[in-house]
Amino acid sequence: MAAQVNRVAFELFGLQIYWYAIIIVSGIAIALWMANREAVRVGLKEDDMTNFLLWALPIAIIGARLYYVLFDLEPYLADPIQIFNTRSGGLAIYGGLIAAAIVLIVYTRHHFIDPWLFLDVVAPGVLFAQALGRWGNFMNHEAFGGETTRQFLEGLHLPQFIINNMYIDGAFRQPTFLYESTWSLIGFILLIALRKKWTFKRGEIFLGYVAWYSFGRFFIEGMRTDSLYLFGGIRVSQMLSLILFVGALTVFYYRRKKNPTIKRYERNQGVNQALL
Repeated sequence: MAAQVNRVAFELFGLQIYWYAIIIVSGIAIALWMANREAVRVGLKEDDMTNFLLWALPIAIIGARLYYVLFDLEPYLADPIQIFNTRSGGLAIYGGLIAAAIVLIVYTRHHFIDPWLFLDVVAPGVLFAQALGRWGNFMNHEAFGGETTRQFLEGLHLPQFIINNMYIDGAFRQPTFLYESTWSLIGFILLIALRKKWTFKRGEIFLGYVAWYSFGRFFIEGMRTDSLYLFGGIRVSQMLSLILFVGALTVFYYRRKKNPTIKRYERNQGVNQALL
């Protein structure tokens, strides 16, 4: 068996710096850069994005951790100090998104910004960050699927470093991290392309993001072996994905039916003119 990827990138003053952290921070930085560029085009300010992130990021991390802990509570009750040990992973994307959404509602209300417009601006960058972030799971040997064979992985024409790193707990594993990363990247490309070509109602870029990600996550989650479960063996993320997918399509249909003439935004117009 060839050597696997070391999840430690380097040491700094005796502290191990993990690839997981580097990749997650890189994703956040890129998402902010994308949001800043789009914000200027639609009449928002770059400061709106940066100030929001300063509030949303720490609260999203807390939300992501609480979500993970609450649905896998037993080991943390036995050793509560491990609740604060996030260096080895244990952050749930959905928990972070829910927490960030709450911050966004409060922030946009306080600053008199249309929340649908704000969501449209940040959604594509968030999806790209999720695509990149799954590689942090790859480095951490987590978010993998059931057992498979080297022959199957080679049949996917994957690089050897991915195949070697998918040998986990004595067997080769389905690279579900890669499936979700690819799905998110395709969704990001589609959102960017459609945003440039079509005129949408405000909020529909965001609703497209929710529908796209939750649809793919529903099926990919069913392949994973490290899912969080509700009572009765129901996977938490699958249930939430189903709710979000149906909810996004319902809101999309309702808003179109209620006001079929409303536009997403006019570029280079003041944000106060974009309020609905």
